[in-house]
Amino acid sequence: MKKVYFAGSIRGGRADADLYKRIIKYIQQKHIVLTEHVGDLSLSKTEGLKNRDVAIYEQDTAWLRESDVVIAECTTPSLGVGYELAYAESHAKPVHIFYDKSRTNLSAMLSGNKYFHLHPYRSEDEIYPVLDTILSI
Repeated sequence: MKKVYFAGSIRGGRADADLYKRIIKYIQQKHIVLTEHVGDLSLSKTEGLKNRDVAIYEQDTAWLRESDVVIAECTTPSLGVGYELAYAESHAKPVHIFYDKSRTNLSAMLSGNKYFHLHPYRSEDEIYPVLDTILSI
């Protein structure tokens, strides 16, 4: 059973929150998702502003260090997710990035980095077999 850090946009926009929730539920069938709150549909873009920011940073970086693998859905751009991916790389965590290639152009800072494993898709159904492969390793 793997510990998965799932990254998805919160303050950058919640347009894909339903998708995050479905991906997280799928992963949770066999693995632990340390960041299941990312799929919480009631979580707002401004959740935890000001006094909670330090606590959020400390908790998220602790989860990143604890994780076995990072899975990110990057269709909705997010500064926080970008930071999490760089943090994961600096701690030698495997990073897998999913994005809907019909809806976004992935940042060159991600697509140009050979460390990251990129998984473009057009349909949500394409995500789950790739997750099975990633998480079976």
